[in-house]
Amino acid sequence: MKRFVFCLAALCAGTPAFALDLTSPDIGDGAPIDERFVFDGWGCPGQNVSPELSWSGAPEGTASYALMVHDPDAPTGGAGFWHWIVLDIPADTDGLGQNASAEGMPEGVTVIANDFGAERWGGPCPPEGDGAHRYNITLYALPEALGPMEGASKAVIGFTVNAKALDKAVLSGTYGR
Repeated sequence: MKRFVFCLAALCAGTPAFALDLTSPDIGDGAPIDERFVFDGWGCPGQNVSPELSWSGAPEGTASYALMVHDPDAPTGGAGFWHWIVLDIPADTDGLGQNASAEGMPEGVTVIANDFGAERWGGPCPPEGDGAHRYNITLYALPEALGPMEGASKAVIGFTVNAKALDKAVLSGTYGR
């Protein structure tokens, strides 16, 4: 009850619960994802270009960012499908250019192998006839760099990132075939 009253008081005072803002000229929130960003393989017709992303409003104490792209609708028995995991994005970074996954990421980042098995962007590619899936692009502001997290599963990485997050912002696109 106290948490609810605190949250309600914060809203009434005009204090946003989350100040971090994530945007993209390539992916509109809730909008269909263009073929250019779709995976090139597994029968999908895309170019596998990573979208341009930009952000602002990092909370005080942000030392790095983590970026995680996940399809919660993938028919994997509840685990979903990880399309891109980038850790240790420097705090002075305010975005990633289109195709940064292939053309160059900021120095010092750690890219974790996605569920396609590649250490880069892996665009949407749901099963044919499965309907539109959601692709959640989540940016986390962190108080420290996490390092490579060698041997950690994607679940442990996600747990660690969420546990340490100072703030987060989500942008979600859709794709079906």
